[in-house]
Amino acid sequence: MSENRRAAVLGSPIAHSLSPVLHRTAYRELGLSGWTYDRFEVDETALPDFFKHLGEDGGPAWAGLSLTMPLKRAVIPLLDEITDTAASVEAVNTVVFTDDGRRHGDNTDIPGMLAALRERGVGRVARAAVLGAGATASSALAALSRICDGEVTAYVRSEARAAEMRQWGERLGVAVRTADWGDAAEALGAPLVIATTPAGTTDALAASVPDRPGALFDVLYEPWPTPLAAAWSARGGSVVGGLDLLVHQAVLQVEQMTGRAPAPLAAMRDALAAR
Repeated sequence: MSENRRAAVLGSPIAHSLSPVLHRTAYRELGLSGWTYDRFEVDETALPDFFKHLGEDGGPAWAGLSLTMPLKRAVIPLLDEITDTAASVEAVNTVVFTDDGRRHGDNTDIPGMLAALRERGVGRVARAAVLGAGATASSALAALSRICDGEVTAYVRSEARAAEMRQWGERLGVAVRTADWGDAAEALGAPLVIATTPAGTTDALAASVPDRPGALFDVLYEPWPTPLAAAWSARGGSVVGGLDLLVHQAVLQVEQMTGRAPAPLAAMRDALAAR
């Protein structure tokens, strides 16, 4: 493909984003020499104006955008259509500009989670636990709605958060039970534990990892491994990390934006390791 196209990641803050590493590697491996991928510091207030002026500089046509916090919900009113997956969690992390000029929104975090789990041999589970109740937790529930046969217990710090998680469960068709964060050590006995909390939050749980743990999906990647992930791995449990999620959701973005599949997963992962 010889045409010049461009894409970018938007968010605030954005300087730390690893998306350029992943997408530029994919373009190189796919022979898309005329494609570029940049990053732009854009917050919720500036987002409508950014969209309004897209393409006005006369440069190459836009292929797509990656969106990170705090833009995943703010972008929805600016789009022509979104997928059912994105609508299920009210979050878009991928915008593709179609040939007929439409703005198509999707969420690759959810299928990215599932792909990362499958890569580690995690398929269907009888039950699961989620640590935390933020935006990533709702995506975790959406992923679990596809692979968990039984109850999901969400460990949270407040009744308001508990109510939110129960509401997400009802919306996504997941049987959600909520429990107090003070009992979070109990979560570690579940066949699958998904930790969605900020750095440091789960460190104290490392001492409570059982002798024969199941699978842990810790969405953090900096610093890595977390104390919880290290203890889990030391006891023989399967561990999926934030970089696994990052690369798998980016693979799906590349495929949507370029129309080329499969995207070069191995090369993209190697690029992350070498950064």
